Amino acid sequence: MKSVLAFGDSNTWGLVPGTGSRVRYPENVRWTGLLQSRLNDTRVIEEGLCGRTTVFEDELRAGRKGLSLLPVILESHAPLDAVIIMLGTNDCKSVYGASAHTIGKGIELCLDEIEKTVPAEKIILVSPIHLGDEVWRPDKDPEFDKDSIEVSHELREVYSGIAEKRGVRFLAASDIASPDKKDDEHLNEEGHKALSEAIYGKLTEIIKTS
Repeated sequence: MKSVLAFGDSNTWGLVPGTGSRVRYPENVRWTGLLQSRLNDTRVIEEGLCGRTTVFEDELRAGRKGLSLLPVILESHAPLDAVIIMLGTNDCKSVYGASAHTIGKGIELCLDEIEKTVPAEKIILVSPIHLGDEVWRPDKDPEFDKDSIEVSHELREVYSGIAEKRGVRFLAASDIASPDKKDDEHLNEEGHKALSEAIYGKLTEIIKTS
């Protein structure tokens, strides 16, 4: 049985748009669950957490710094045949004031950690969906501002360059899905389905050679 780790934030956890952080799509709707349903002899390990960042500490919620958690998660689920990592949305929050370039540095540190146990060619780096134009509104997610939206749009190019430089596989979630208008931040059911299909295409290239 092969094992694939899916490491991400609320869009990996499966948060239902417009519900805050309490309601999760069922397994047969989440992209990770849809991916699992298409794979034989492969286990998809879901490691999504709302608010997770690459390297930033969230002073309001403990345990969100992805880089700090990766060593334990990688060891506890070893051996792994592939890793999918999709982070960066929460790094765009105004409190961090991070540019796309800085967020890219954070994702590279995460890749450094992953590559201690999984070779680069078996890693899929996914740049996240864009934030919607009104995500900053008080009834949506005021932890973001208008600058956050611009930064989220820049992540695709930054992550693509990182993937090419490091030899990891790359997928831009923003090419295939957009956030639901309910919160301008999270995937809806259609988005989860589209993402699962795109990742399946990338992943089968890896696991068939494992």
